[in-house]
This record gives sequence, C-alpha cells and structure tokens, in this order.
Amino acid sequence: MKRQMKKLSKQTYPSLRMRRLRNNSGIRKLISETKLTVDNLVQPIFVTEGKNKTEKISSLPGIYRYSEDNLLREVKKLKSLGIIAVALFPNISKNNKSESANEAFNNDGLIQRCIRKIKNKFPNFIVISDVALDPYTSHGQDGIIDSTGYIINDITNDVLLKQALSHAEAGSDIVAPSDMMDGRIKIIRKGLEKENFYNTKILSYSAKYASSYYGPFRDAVGSISALGKADKKTYQMDFSNKSEAIREVDLDLREGADLVMVKPALPYLDIISLIKKTFKIPVFAYHVSGEYLMIKSAAKNKSIDEKLIVIESLTCIKRSGASSIITYYAKEVAQWLN
Repeated sequence: MKRQMKKLSKQTYPSLRMRRLRNNSGIRKLISETKLTVDNLVQPIFVTEGKNKTEKISSLPGIYRYSEDNLLREVKKLKSLGIIAVALFPNISKNNKSESANEAFNNDGLIQRCIRKIKNKFPNFIVISDVALDPYTSHGQDGIIDSTGYIINDITNDVLLKQALSHAEAGSDIVAPSDMMDGRIKIIRKGLEKENFYNTKILSYSAKYASSYYGPFRDAVGSISALGKADKKTYQMDFSNKSEAIREVDLDLREGADLVMVKPALPYLDIISLIKKTFKIPVFAYHVSGEYLMIKSAAKNKSIDEKLIVIESLTCIKRSGASSIITYYAKEVAQWLN
C-alpha cells in the first residue's frame, strides 16, 4: 500500500484540475451555468364558482381551488413572494358543461371574470389563460366531437377562437392554446389582430404529449370523470416521437405563436433542449401534476429531501433550455429562494 501511495504521489497531474472549481460553495456559485430564480416560475391556479371557497384537491396536496374573492388574496401572496405570473384553469359546475362547450367563450364566465379581477387589482401581474375546451365539455375531450367520438378539428378551432377572444377582451396577457388542434394558432392570431389585440401574446402548447402524468390535473379541473376510459391520443403527441415536436413548433411559429410549450417537463428534457437549440426562442416547460405528486408522495414517506429534489428538478428543466417553468411548486420554491 505504501509503495502504491508513493507511486501515486509522483504522478504528474495535468495543469488543470477540474475539482479546483468545486472545492467550496463560493466558487461553485460564482461560475454556476444555470440560475433558477423566482422570475422563471409560473404558478398554476385553479378557480371555482362560488364565494369564500378554498377547496382542497385530494390528488394535489397543497394545491387548492379558489373562488374569485379568495383568488385575489392568493395572487397578492404570490406577488409578495416575487412571483410575476399565474396560469389560470377553471373548475365549473356540471350544469355549465355541454357538448358544444359554449361556456368556454361566455364573456361573463368564470375565467373571464377572474382575469378582469386580477388585472383590475394587479395591472402589472401577468395572467396566462388556458385556451382549451376540456373543462367545459360534458365528455371531457378538448374539442367538439362527432357521433363516433372523434374530435372535429376545424369546428373546434372556431370555438377556440371565440374563447381566446373572450380572454383577450377580459385582459389576459397571454392566451395559451393547449388543445393541439391543427391550424388553431393561425386562426387565433388572425382573430386577435382583426380585433386589435396586437399585444396579446400566444403561448402555444406545441409539444404536448399524450402523457400519463396528467391525471391529478384532470381531477382538479373536473374532467377526469367525464373523460372516463377515453384518451386523447388522436390529437396529443405520441411520447415516442421527437422529430414530430420540431414540426409542430415550426408550424406554430409560422402561424404566429410568440412562445411555445413542452408538456410534460422532466421526462421530456431532450425535447426542450432540441427546440431551444433549433429555434432559439423562449420555451416554456410545464412541470405537470403527476411530476409534482410523485415528489410530494416520496417526501411524505421521507424517502427524499423535498426541497433539494425540487430545486434540482427545476434547475435541470431550466438547464435543458426552458425560459420559464409552470410548476405547482412555484409558491414553495419562491419561499425557499427568498
């Protein structure tokens, strides 16, 4: 052993030792390539009808549905933590759901009222509004269906345009079509321009995969029971495909999207990275409900350090190329970072 140590000590090391730049926390922070900040985080918020409601969501521990009045209190808290944006999702009563999803573009609907209230109270706070029909359809799909249950693309686009315009009229900063219908970005962009909503931005869910990570979200918006055993594979992307995501993003950018989304996030870091390198554009990533629940469940069992795992996960998402991250952990992470 002594001879081995003597031999090792006489070895000539290279002039550069990589560990020099890791030997204390100060130098590690000084040269860190990726910085996660509160500015990068968007908090999803579920809203529900009624007054003075803060409803627990059993499948999303720590996440709630808020009535309009309590929504403003929550936004105020988020703002105080440095969060600058929320993504709104509705949970409406069954009475307001239909096959035609007319409630989606009701100018006095739940989401439209919430957008107005947030923008009136906090005019500089960014509101991202979901443009999709699944919370409003009686069947839980993201579009209008025919007699066989197939989504009718072009008729659905007509309804999505009405929905997007109602959100823009209410004051939404960013309308976010998450439906994955063909051609809807072009139609929405033309509609916004025609109605003089020049500064309303479009965040297209361009690479949204037919994923098994969405279950808790569907529970939160109340579409899971309506959807039943059906799936969304005829319009959301096949999770085995990569090049297809580039085609989807390219089409959406040509049609007028300002921003694009990859959903889910962690299992699709390669997709985020590829889109960023290919197009050099702002890319949003959605750290979805299933990802959130897995971490929460493991933390509850004390199998992991929740804070360290979350910070690592979100930093990795940003490292892959994401400009912003929609995550149910935004509020907690803002508290940790502050």
